[in-house]
Amino acid sequence: MPNLNLTALFRPEILAMSAYHVADAHNLIKLDAMENPYGWPADIQQAWLEHLKDCPMNRYPDPEAKALSEALRASNNIPAESGLLLGNGSDEIIQILQMALPGNATVMAPEPGFVMYKQIALSLGLRYQGVPLLADGFELDLPAMLAAIESSQPSLIFLAYPNNPTGNLFDAGAIREILAVAPGLVVVDEAYAPFADASFLGELPNYPNLLVMRTVSKLGLAGLRLGFLAGDNAILEQLHKVRLPYNINCLTQITAHFALTHQHFLLAQTRNICQQRGEILAALQDMAGIESYPSAANFILLRTLAHAADEVFISLKNQGVLIKNLSPQGGVLHNCLRVTIGKQEENRAFLAALRNALQNP
Repeated sequence: MPNLNLTALFRPEILAMSAYHVADAHNLIKLDAMENPYGWPADIQQAWLEHLKDCPMNRYPDPEAKALSEALRASNNIPAESGLLLGNGSDEIIQILQMALPGNATVMAPEPGFVMYKQIALSLGLRYQGVPLLADGFELDLPAMLAAIESSQPSLIFLAYPNNPTGNLFDAGAIREILAVAPGLVVVDEAYAPFADASFLGELPNYPNLLVMRTVSKLGLAGLRLGFLAGDNAILEQLHKVRLPYNINCLTQITAHFALTHQHFLLAQTRNICQQRGEILAALQDMAGIESYPSAANFILLRTLAHAADEVFISLKNQGVLIKNLSPQGGVLHNCLRVTIGKQEENRAFLAALRNALQNP
């Protein structure tokens, strides 16, 4: 059998990339992935299981996911004139968008931001341009964004709203300025919409180049892998040509539809997470050696001032608490950590472990 020459088989940009890494959270309090920490009430679980009995496992799922799409429209107040595209998580939608672009297209996003914007662009051989956020408050550097748009003429711009990993909402006026001058599509990624009292969905009729992307993952349905994109029907018609048929399986369609039509418990969990977010932020702001940042998402970004974030991260992990170490990314994230809001007892364990880590690094 001949030896395979990987250099000849794969494009240079693939060989140079690193795979997306998910940390092992076995036997740890998992506060690193922005998940809803709460399960479903027993009565909801039982009703859901009864509902699943009607799932026709021997048949392909509805390729248009019509019932689920209507539930998404109703629960998210999507304008009636806007089209809808569903994806296997937001990741697939990001991939579909970029697969539809010309081979020499430029994809642009503020940095730091969601890593999959860049990861997918590079994997497809597209040009990627990141525009650094302002160090003070992680706000958009609007002059730099406008200059980059003018020089690079991007086909696609991603704006996370709120931003991951910083948690802040970019200035809405700045986003509108970007929409007004962008030569291509602008995707406002509202993955954390359940925790933020802000949205661009209502702006869809006003900007033909605006697309709004959301996911049900942060609401509490991460295991379903379901995202959606709303926008102009003419744009989505082209994107549907790239979308693989039957990309939303029947179990996801039935379960998500059930959850969205019984979402009172999910909304209650979201309110609880927002309350816990405020309590954790207040505790962090009172903690010496920590700088914390306000968040409109279900996580909080913090910076260690007196100790290296790498050391604090390891200390927390040794105490059984897993959060996200962002310091290796460098730049404005130097010495930064990100903690997901968990259950009350998990949050208390995190705060106790952090205090201990700062006293005994």
